[in-house]
Amino acid sequence: MKHKLFLLYAWFIWAFTFFLPDIGVLMRFRGGLYSLAMGECGKNFQVSSGARLFCLPNLTCGNDVYIATNVVINACEKIILGNEVMVGIGSTLVSGNHTLLEKSYRYGESEREEIFIGAGAWIAGNALVLAGGRLPESSLLAGGAVLSKSFYEPGIYGGIPAKLIKLNGK
Repeated sequence: MKHKLFLLYAWFIWAFTFFLPDIGVLMRFRGGLYSLAMGECGKNFQVSSGARLFCLPNLTCGNDVYIATNVVINACEKIILGNEVMVGIGSTLVSGNHTLLEKSYRYGESEREEIFIGAGAWIAGNALVLAGGRLPESSLLAGGAVLSKSFYEPGIYGGIPAKLIKLNGK
């Protein structure tokens, strides 16, 4: 029941604020409403009007986090966004995967793993971060990339599946 109440709360925030323009003060207002149900949230949390956030108690954000329009965050397991993280337009973060049961993924047991995005990281537009994904601090996940495993060295990651393209400073 509690889960359904949080889903309803997130829907109400989206429904009653989607028409507000994406300017700083209004995005902070929207972020403040979401933060009331989140696990933890730092200051200056900005959420664009088209973003959809689900399972708020499992979402943790640091300071100065920005969520762009059309982003979907489904935190069925813990999702941690460090300080100064940016999530680009149309990106999706989902901390659960389906499994196969009797030739169908419809009723297979859910596999859930934490997602961690380090401080100062940027998830570029239309990227996908799956359960178990870890992007180190000060890293870039290129547009359209699919991150499904853990990385530990700051750099630029891209591709399907994501791999290291270049270490920072090299």
